[in-house]
Amino acid sequence: MTQTWCPTALGVLRLPSGRTVRGRGLRQPVPGGVSPDFGLYLLSRPPAPPMDWEERWVRWPDLRLPVDKADAWDALCEAWRRPGRERVEVACSGGRGRTGTALACLAVLDGVPADHAVAFVRERYDRRAVETPWQRRYVVRFGTV
Repeated sequence: MTQTWCPTALGVLRLPSGRTVRGRGLRQPVPGGVSPDFGLYLLSRPPAPPMDWEERWVRWPDLRLPVDKADAWDALCEAWRRPGRERVEVACSGGRGRTGTALACLAVLDGVPADHAVAFVRERYDRRAVETPWQRRYVVRFGTV
């Protein structure tokens, strides 16, 4: 059975392929309804307490870029492959900078041109997503990796 998010649910981004991914800030309460099957967490340290679902942590300090770019690439590719058969959420503390950057990278993997991915996410997820110039550059360069 296909597991997916309701496309109109809070924080859900629908990619051009139809995949849906939920972005959120961990400082906010967990949204009601169904839980994710897999979470990608972009934080300086592992999320605590552990989630009740499968999770993957990428070391990614606030307002910065991932510490290990190869690990981030692998984790983002995993988060892009899973929707459709699993509900995937991507989250950082606030749900805008790192989460927005990761969602923009997922959009690139899904076929959005890298130079349009930030605008795509800002229009469809959060108008303040992707907070820093280096996060924007990371998305544009993500398309060339």
